[in-house]
Amino acid sequence: MLTFPISEFQERLARTKQRMINEGVDLLLVTDPANMNYLTGYDAWSFYVHQMLIVMLEDEQPIWVGRAQDASAALHTTWLDNDHIVAYGDHYVQSDVRHPMDFVCDLLREKKCDNKTIAVELDAYYFTARSYMQLTQGLPNATFKDGTNMVNWVRIIKSDREISYIKHAAKISENAMQVAFDTINEGVRECDVVAEISHAQISGTEDFGGDYPSIVPLLPTGDKTSASHLTWTDDRFQHGDPVIIELAGCYKRYHAPLARTAVIGRPDETMQYVSDVVLEGINAALDAVKPGITCEELEGVWRSVIEKSGIKKESRMGYSMGLNYPPDWGEHTASLRPGDRTVLEPNMTFHLIPGIWMDHMGVEISESFRVTETGCEVLADFPRDLMIKPNIRLA
Repeated sequence: MLTFPISEFQERLARTKQRMINEGVDLLLVTDPANMNYLTGYDAWSFYVHQMLIVMLEDEQPIWVGRAQDASAALHTTWLDNDHIVAYGDHYVQSDVRHPMDFVCDLLREKKCDNKTIAVELDAYYFTARSYMQLTQGLPNATFKDGTNMVNWVRIIKSDREISYIKHAAKISENAMQVAFDTINEGVRECDVVAEISHAQISGTEDFGGDYPSIVPLLPTGDKTSASHLTWTDDRFQHGDPVIIELAGCYKRYHAPLARTAVIGRPDETMQYVSDVVLEGINAALDAVKPGITCEELEGVWRSVIEKSGIKKESRMGYSMGLNYPPDWGEHTASLRPGDRTVLEPNMTFHLIPGIWMDHMGVEISESFRVTETGCEVLADFPRDLMIKPNIRLA
């Protein structure tokens, strides 16, 4: 069953083609799994082998190209007809003598497209250096351009149905964060907490289940909270440990990230002070969100608050997010940081994550939000304060 009406896919395709025309592109080769999903609905764990969509200006449907054993997944999940699902044989898979891009070159020559201007997603995670080499060698008469993020920018303003999926994901985030807080205790293993978080993410709610998120739960603990992207170990929580919890609910590949910081016992003065500053900054930034403000202006609101307290943050404090596959739930378009003059518009969605990481500790408190006609809508309903966990030893 399709996740969106065919008319919505067609409208997305039309907007993508307009961007192609604006950039002087005849063909767009889409290898980002999220962009493949966005344009067709394709959804399978097949991105570990080479796959793509071929978007041609004159064709009413993209052409899906992938491994033969994945063609059935295209039939089940996309709006494409059989003529637009083209599979290569397994002898192309992880071979030293042939490459799936050789198959693509043959296909494009067959369609008289070997001398066109072709855009490829040069910075997509799953488009390899060898893929580019095989394409350029196999199509010497074509002109290649960088099509990175061409579809991503089409995705940045969400439809009402997309927003509903992100709101479903936010409900899952609420449940998973509550499970995390309930499970973290002195003597409990980090891995056991993450197991409970993952169960909550996948089981979802009574009304709808969850998908696998693009990023596993992050759980830096103790002085390792100074590192933002650590996962978990089998160590047991200790009295006084701070714990950063960053996770996301995911529904039909749409995410709603959420981060909180908990302390087992009482926070020290530094932890409490930094969390208070982060809260003041995030509240001021959310109050400032409105259509017409730029990303750098919003970041400036946050920066003006924290710098009064003598705290500096060099990394960005948020980014556009939504539909994605591992290893990232961000859209790789707008970032809340100096120099980004992207203007916020209704139904853009962002993960506002103004984390502060110091030498021996860190604090993360984040919110996902939607830009509305007059301001913003915070998507998850979960207490925003530093989470204080009573010191109860369970093991």
